[in-house]
Amino acid sequence: MQKFIFNLVTLLACLPVTSPAQTSTEALQHLLDELTGSGVPGITMSINYADTNLWLGASGYANLQSRTRMNPNNITRMGSTVKTITATTILLLQEEGKLQLDDKITSYLSKDQLKGIRNAELATIRQLLNHSSGIFNYIQDSHFQAASLNNLTKEWHAEDLLKYARNKQPYFKLGADVRYSNTNYILLGWIIEKVCGKPFWSVFQEKIFTPLDFTQTRFAATDKVPAGIVHGYIDLYSNLNVIDATNYSGWDYFTADGGLISNVAELNLFLTSLCTGKIISEASFQEMVNGIPAKAIDPPFFPIEYGLGIFKMDTPWGEAWFHSGDAIGYYACMVYFPKSRTTIVWSANGNYGKIDPFISSKEAMEKIFTTIFGKVVASNATCFAIPLLP
Repeated sequence: MQKFIFNLVTLLACLPVTSPAQTSTEALQHLLDELTGSGVPGITMSINYADTNLWLGASGYANLQSRTRMNPNNITRMGSTVKTITATTILLLQEEGKLQLDDKITSYLSKDQLKGIRNAELATIRQLLNHSSGIFNYIQDSHFQAASLNNLTKEWHAEDLLKYARNKQPYFKLGADVRYSNTNYILLGWIIEKVCGKPFWSVFQEKIFTPLDFTQTRFAATDKVPAGIVHGYIDLYSNLNVIDATNYSGWDYFTADGGLISNVAELNLFLTSLCTGKIISEASFQEMVNGIPAKAIDPPFFPIEYGLGIFKMDTPWGEAWFHSGDAIGYYACMVYFPKSRTTIVWSANGNYGKIDPFISSKEAMEKIFTTIFGKVVASNATCFAIPLLP
């Protein structure tokens, strides 16, 4: 097994003895500066320890052309982290008695909406949420990829995208495995709209953003490229000669598989609130994190389980619940460690090519978690965290 994966006995003994409150702001800032010094255009980070103490940091540039420095309160695209919000909204609707997770999706969506989407005729809401439907992921269709690259500023709607999922072979029989599919979450957005009679992003606002007093979080459909959003950049040729991609994310403006715009402080508050019982009930949250182990992970990563719009991963620093997200030119990740009650959110306004290993790989996460919690050292069946700083 990989060197950072411990057996269960060892993992349970690996409790961090450091905390973000004990990590100096200089060390955290150095981490961000090191990432931008390696080629990441800009990065922001928030760390919430014990659900109360929030640290915010930033490094690099929000706009390379104007040399505008990154600010931790800048808004940015958060990509697929919205899937956790989509799932949370579905669970809230179940609590309200408006649907059940084990309902077949044909109870809510029409034959025309589901035409040609194989496995959809018997799939349940739960199977969409935890990616056990086997439904083909439209993003993986080569024709979609070519069409997207040939018109990077096109605005795609749900029906435009689902055209690339129709009449495609499913990955497996319903419930036989788990495999990530954005198509599942387009369908979930439609289910929210069917149940609530309004755009799904309006339901997000009503049930989550407004109760949490968010002022910066919104969905792209209401303001596609809002004033103040950081510029996004892609390393298209893997040489760190980045291209401005701020207007290239039109494929996720109108569907519930992406399209979230926020900042690291408000996304941190969302995940912290979700994981500490302030949005959904404890029973709903336990359903959410009751995951299915992934049989194969490529590229290599921490062992993960697929929950409902959230993943559980086992790390040397303990169990964590997380979701990440990509948009063209943007990356974000949010992680909650329940034992230490620590929430970490980071976002970068660059991705692809040589940038991804710095911000989204297993090695990138290990670097971030080591800076925050300390280095984990194992000895036989026990292990402990060594503080890296006074």
